[in-house]
This record gives sequence, structure tokens and C-alpha cells, in this order.
Amino acid sequence: MAAANAFVDARGGDQGHFQTAIDGVIILRSFQEMERRYRLYNPALCVVLQGAKQIQFGDEVLDYKTMQCLVVSVQLPAGGRIVQASRDVPFLSITIDFDVAMLREVMAQMDLPQVKPSDAGPRPFVADVDEPLADCILRLVRMLETPKAIPILYPSVMREICYWLLSGSHGAQLRQLALPETHTERLVNAIYFLRANFTQTLRIEQLAETARMSVSSFHQHFKALTSMTPLQYQKQLRLLEARRLMVAAGANVADAAYQVGYESASQFSREYSRMFGVAPKRDAMSLKALSAYMR
Repeated sequence: MAAANAFVDARGGDQGHFQTAIDGVIILRSFQEMERRYRLYNPALCVVLQGAKQIQFGDEVLDYKTMQCLVVSVQLPAGGRIVQASRDVPFLSITIDFDVAMLREVMAQMDLPQVKPSDAGPRPFVADVDEPLADCILRLVRMLETPKAIPILYPSVMREICYWLLSGSHGAQLRQLALPETHTERLVNAIYFLRANFTQTLRIEQLAETARMSVSSFHQHFKALTSMTPLQYQKQLRLLEARRLMVAAGANVADAAYQVGYESASQFSREYSRMFGVAPKRDAMSLKALSAYMR
């Protein structure tokens, strides 16, 4: 926590998302609790160093707090909110994107009990951060102050992080991701296809074919893995991208709706309001103001 605060303080001492010299590693500090904010989560390790956060994937809600971590194994749209933060005791976290290829490489070298493919697959989970994992994270944060060391040392620290996660209490669940030719691997292929084509009108049969499953089996396993249906997943991707277009690119409501695949701006506004709890134009204005405040 002290190392992460020192990193932020050296860059202005404010709050917000602080990019680091390591691609996929972000430190977040907030002086206040925040309402749910939706984004696309990559496979990642999200560690709370101080405070508490809540995350919602589809119908599932997970809470994690100081020295606990959220592990996300597949790319998922989700809403996170900071539930414990103040100026005296700010919320502080670090997010580290996973290299799934490295995870599989480390697993191949470990003498671990075989795991059977699960219908649910590697769903997001919360775990305590034990001493070996905390030591890896500390060394990673300290490494940020020596950029020249990153290309040499970062891969070895990430291998350690993979090792401790795979050998930990939730290791069997995470190892589902590395099993070849499983429902999980085929579903991940379908998720990548959906991610690349979410603005298009997609049939469930098309997605099931990508995953090499029957329609009923695909629907069942997709819901088990992501806590949402393929249609809900696509809808959240569309709404998240529309939000980005309005906030970052200055698109108006109608243009954003059409760019992400909606044929009706009114339908877009209804679904947007249902997901984010506020009308698109008002939400975009609020987010622009919040972004300026947070940085």
C-alpha cells in the first residue's frame, strides 16, 4: 500500500486511474465511494490494497476488500463500484492483466492434480491475498520506479504470480482456463468472435457453430461461464462502446446508437437507461465531468 501510494504521490498525489510503464498494469486511487461504472474486464488479477469494491457480472455480485483479490479468467463486461473510500482512508487497488499463454506455460511445468472440465468453467472469483502473492505484487510496484528493469524482471514476477494463483485454494478453478479442447476454450473462441462482431446482427446458431456446440449446450455453458446470455453479453458490449463514443469521441446519442448496431435510437436510449440508470446524454455529460475531476 505504501509503495502504491508513493507511486501515485510522485505523479501528482491526486486520485484516478494511473497508467504504469507496464502495459496492462494500472493503479487506482479514489477519495470517495463511487457508483457502479461499467466496462469490459480483461482476464486480470484485481487486488484491493485498501478499501472495498463490489463487482457485478450479469446476475452475479462479488464483494472484495483490503488484501483480497478478484480473479477474472475470461473477457467480460461488468459493473464495478467502490463501496469504501474517503480522503483519510482512500480506496487503493492495482489491476494486472493476465497473459493466458504464460498461465498455461507455468501450469504445464507444475506437478498438479488433474482437474476435470467443469460445466461452469473458470468463473470470476474472490480470494485472500496471501504472503507469497503479496510479495510478488510489492516487487512489481517497486519495479515501476526502475523502468529499465521492467523488460528483464517483469516476466519472472508474472510467472510467480501465475504459480501462486494456480497452486492456491482456487487453483483448480483457474486451471480450467488452461485445459485444451474444453467447453471453456471453445466458449472463449465464441466470446472473441462476439467481441469482434458485436455491432452486427448475430444468430445464436452462428455463435454455437463457432464454439462447436449445439445451440442448447452453447446457451447453457455460456450462461454458466459469464452469468449472462449471449444476447445480454452483446447488448452490454454495444452499450459500453456507445458510452465510450459519446464520452471520448464526442458522438451524439443517435450517432453512437447507429455505430454500435442499433436501428432505433429510442430503443437504444431505453436499454441504455436500464443498464446505466440514467439517460445517455446526461450520463455522458456526467462522465466527462467526473473524468476531469478524477485527473
